[in-house]
Amino acid sequence: MAEDDFTRTGTGTSGRGAGHRATTTPARHRSRAPFAAHPALRWWLAPVGQRRWAVAGLAALASLTALIAYVGSGPEAEPGSPGVPAGVGRPTGFPAVEANGSDTGPASPGLRPRQRPPSVAPTPSVTTPTPAPALLTVSQGDIPAEVDLTAAGPRDWVHWGLRGGDSTVRKRNGSGEIADEGGRGARGGWDGNQEVFSWRDGAAVRAASGTPNGVYTCGAGNGFALAVAGSGELRTVRLYAGLWMARGRLEARLSTGGPTTTLRMEDPHTSRSAEFTLRFRAPRGARLLINWSTEKVFTGDCGNVGVQAVALR
Repeated sequence: MAEDDFTRTGTGTSGRGAGHRATTTPARHRSRAPFAAHPALRWWLAPVGQRRWAVAGLAALASLTALIAYVGSGPEAEPGSPGVPAGVGRPTGFPAVEANGSDTGPASPGLRPRQRPPSVAPTPSVTTPTPAPALLTVSQGDIPAEVDLTAAGPRDWVHWGLRGGDSTVRKRNGSGEIADEGGRGARGGWDGNQEVFSWRDGAAVRAASGTPNGVYTCGAGNGFALAVAGSGELRTVRLYAGLWMARGRLEARLSTGGPTTTLRMEDPHTSRSAEFTLRFRAPRGARLLINWSTEKVFTGDCGNVGVQAVALR
């Protein structure tokens, strides 16, 4: 029997009939519709080259997503800071953040100018000079045989007794810093002093040469009071004074206070004279105060103290 006959009759070479084949599973047929596989399965079934490009794209997308999340979650970092790739800067349109407040370089173009503190000139220190301390010294010496008051008193000088007990001659255009403050006792003039005085710049008597005149006052406790103005500088005063049969006491002090300096001179038998030199420093407005008086007399016939002149240098 031919082969096609077996097919049609359902009888094979084994002799089994069609009834036996009816109980078997029908034969499968391949569908002509497109294969509907899961996307992941399609990716794995893709060619190897396409899978490589897909992996690289996914990695780049993941890196970009992480960078955006990092930048948006924290404060803006400077380019070149740790954790930020080189070349990644600030977004344009935002003011620059100062990395160092001490930077004094030029501002970047297009950004807000850096704020700098105004320049303040240093305040010059002012040193106030310390005033020199007050000073007073007194010494005693002999009067020269002739005294030139013009040379001895370049600032000021005064002479007493040229024309009697009330006569006074002062330095013409002098400073006027010597003041005659009077004193106790009536004054008298005499012309018996051992020393003589001269000047060339006097007023009201312009010049005199070799005059021995002076003034005196009799009795214990009487005398003369003088004052000299201070200027803050060291000054020298020379007082030309004398006595007759008496003990004289010189007292000097500053009007600003401090101790009083006292010198004594006496002659119980005749006359005696001396040049008292007083060096002092007192502030402007203060004065040197001088008192020359009779402390004791040795005769009831007008024991006295007297003055001839005073000069200021």
